[in-house]
Amino acid sequence: MNAVEFRADRDRPHLLHLVADQVIQATIDLDDPTYLDAEYMQRMTYLIDAITPTGQPLRTFHLGGGALAMARYIAATRPRSYQQAVEPSQEIIDQLRRYAPLPRGVKVKIRTGDARTQLEAAPENCYELIITDAFNGARVPAHLTTIEFLQQVKRVLSGGGHYTVNLCDGGKLHYLKSCLAGMAEEFDHLTLMAEPAVLRGRRYGNVVVCAAETALPEDDMRRRAAGAPFPCRVVSGSELAKLIGYAKPFTDATAQASPPPPKTWREH
Repeated sequence: MNAVEFRADRDRPHLLHLVADQVIQATIDLDDPTYLDAEYMQRMTYLIDAITPTGQPLRTFHLGGGALAMARYIAATRPRSYQQAVEPSQEIIDQLRRYAPLPRGVKVKIRTGDARTQLEAAPENCYELIITDAFNGARVPAHLTTIEFLQQVKRVLSGGGHYTVNLCDGGKLHYLKSCLAGMAEEFDHLTLMAEPAVLRGRRYGNVVVCAAETALPEDDMRRRAAGAPFPCRVVSGSELAKLIGYAKPFTDATAQASPPPPKTWREH
C-alpha cells in the first residue's frame, strides 16, 4: 500500500477521509465519533447496540484497524471499553497518530502486524466482541475466512461473545457461501445483513455476517435495519441455510481472497 494520507472533506472539514492509492478507505468525523459513513459499519452497530446497552464497557478486538472508525464509535457510546486493533500498515498508524489521534481517555491499543497472527497470540476467552474488517487492497485476505481462523476466533471469544465480519461478493456469491458455510460449521447461530440486490446477485457489495454460540438478537437487528435510511435484509435460519446450500467451508489449504470489485464500485 502506497500514498497513504488523511484528507479533509471539501464540504465538511471535520470529516477526514483515509486515502490509500487515491482510493478512500474510511471516513471519520472528528466532531462526532458516532457518525459512520459506511453503511456496512452502520449495520455492524445494529448488532453492537442490541447486545450491549449504551454506557456498558465492551471488550473488543478489531482485526483491521484503518481509521479506527468503529473503535471510536464504541469508545463514544461505551466509555471505559478496552479495545485492541490490529493494522498491518505502519504508515496508516503513523498518519492516524499524526492527523487523527484518538481523544484522551480512549483505550485502544494499536498493534502493527497480521490480523491472524495477532489473533492466534491472544489469550483464550478474552474478548466479548471480535470484528473483522480487513482488506488487502480491495479484497478480504484469504487466511481470514478459513475454518482454522474461525476456530481461533471462537477460542479468543469469551462465553456468550459475538463475532462480526465485513465480507464482499457479487454474482453467484460462491465466495460468500463458502465463508458462511465455515461460520455455520463453527457457530451455533448465524445472521447476515445485506442489500437485496447483492443477495440476488445483481450487484457487488458488502455483506455483514454476525455469529455467536448463543441466540442472536435478530428481531432487534431487523427493527434497526428497517428504520435505516438505506434498509437492508436480515437473513437467518432456514433462509440462510438455503443460501449456503452445498457450499464447502474454506480451509487453509483451499482459502481464497474475496473477488475483486468492479472498477466502478464504491463500498457503502
